[in-house]
Amino acid sequence: MSVFRTKSIEQSIRDTDDPDTKLRKDLGALDLMVFGVGVIIGAGIFVLTGTVAATNSGPALALSFFIAAVACGLAGLCYAEFASTVPVAGSAYTFSYATLGELVAWIIGWDLVLEFTIGSAALASSFSGYLAQVLDIVGVTLPTEISSASEGFVDLPAIVISLLVMWMLIIGTKFSSRFNQVVVAIKLVVVAAVIVVGITLVDVGNWTPFIPEAQPVADSEGGFRDLPLITSIFGYEPAVFGVGGVIAGAAVVFFAFIGFDIVATTAEEARNPQRDVPIGILGSLAVVTLLYAAVSLVVTGVQDYRDIDPDDGAPLATAFDAAGVSWMGDLISVGACIGLVVVAMILMLGQSRVAFAMARDGLLPQSLARVHPKYGTPHRITLIAGVAIAAIAGFVDLKTLANLVNIGTLFAFILVSVAVLVLRRTRPDLPRAFRTPIAPVVAGLAVVMCLYLMLNLTGETWERFLIWMALGFVVYFAYGRRHSRLGREGAPAGGPPLDERG
Repeated sequence: MSVFRTKSIEQSIRDTDDPDTKLRKDLGALDLMVFGVGVIIGAGIFVLTGTVAATNSGPALALSFFIAAVACGLAGLCYAEFASTVPVAGSAYTFSYATLGELVAWIIGWDLVLEFTIGSAALASSFSGYLAQVLDIVGVTLPTEISSASEGFVDLPAIVISLLVMWMLIIGTKFSSRFNQVVVAIKLVVVAAVIVVGITLVDVGNWTPFIPEAQPVADSEGGFRDLPLITSIFGYEPAVFGVGGVIAGAAVVFFAFIGFDIVATTAEEARNPQRDVPIGILGSLAVVTLLYAAVSLVVTGVQDYRDIDPDDGAPLATAFDAAGVSWMGDLISVGACIGLVVVAMILMLGQSRVAFAMARDGLLPQSLARVHPKYGTPHRITLIAGVAIAAIAGFVDLKTLANLVNIGTLFAFILVSVAVLVLRRTRPDLPRAFRTPIAPVVAGLAVVMCLYLMLNLTGETWERFLIWMALGFVVYFAYGRRHSRLGREGAPAGGPPLDERG
């Protein structure tokens, strides 16, 4: 009954053939890459650009994006090896179960539930902000009381869009993929327009100084909960901007890169996961990194970072409005409004697949792993996830949600980077369609960078994260450990006997 028991790779793969919990293999390399690009291009580029430029990085916003991209790229190489070796739903949860043991797998699964649930809610909240911009174009204004969680009572548009994407996911992954491809094409057109038109409006004077001089934080803004944890640990003088601001900004815009790990969660639904999953992960990262660097330079070049409202929910549109090109502001608002729907949908997809894998292993009620007889999707867990996400999006503001997503994602990246080295040592015999180059160096750098970015998140974010993880321990020892299929004596339901490796 050890909490560090591991589930063999072979058993994980055999479980995918259980007729009651078998997912359809509908996705190809293009589907996976578009899923990745579709979820990565979202609130990070449409919303957080303004916030980070105004409060952390200034024109060096592009450097913040680059630092975050390097951390993601290193972790992405580890994800690619794992996903091609263990093509099973669940992503980091499944990888950890095979290498680090059940308790660690539960921790990372619980963490991923936080990442994807809060992430989807954050994107639904972002959608609501851009919807207000679109409605303003046609002269319609929604009452603040029903359109903002921070200023009113409830964010009704965020609730509605969350329930809509839940329905799309229930009726089929392939349908969701086709819808995603259309919307991603729209988003790419909008981003290309931002870059092409924005270049003609750039005032290079707005980039000077490129890294603004560090400024002390007013006493009223201090305190452990409001400052980066690393500042409190090492007693640094609280400050914004400067090199420290660029790194703190990277910890925030890291939210813009979450998404490639979604590709890993859908590996079980890929037709040729050994080839297609690495293409989807690394290809989507490469595309969006180039786009993010260009857009961040444009937004800080078109509008002086000191003039950007950090609380503006649509900074790209506002920048072009300030430059007198209102039609671009309208185009960005429409494109972002449509595009954020897909991001919320794909994050909800990731949440449902991780919870599905945990339920199939008995760590959550196994009835949640049943798939729909017609659509072949885990409809029960998707329904529960959709309702929970709608409730969170309706009553919690975006900034709080974004920081929680970042810390959960960074923690997941650290565990995957460690696990890929463990599996290399414990199962060198496994066929690996993709191998992480110089794995010890890549994985080690990924761990260091991700941990450093985590330390640059606020003390308040760490408090909430630790409370969530503590709750996860309670659930595991109260339910998951006793109901684990792997922990039961004899063969797990629907599977052959286990060998000495579990």
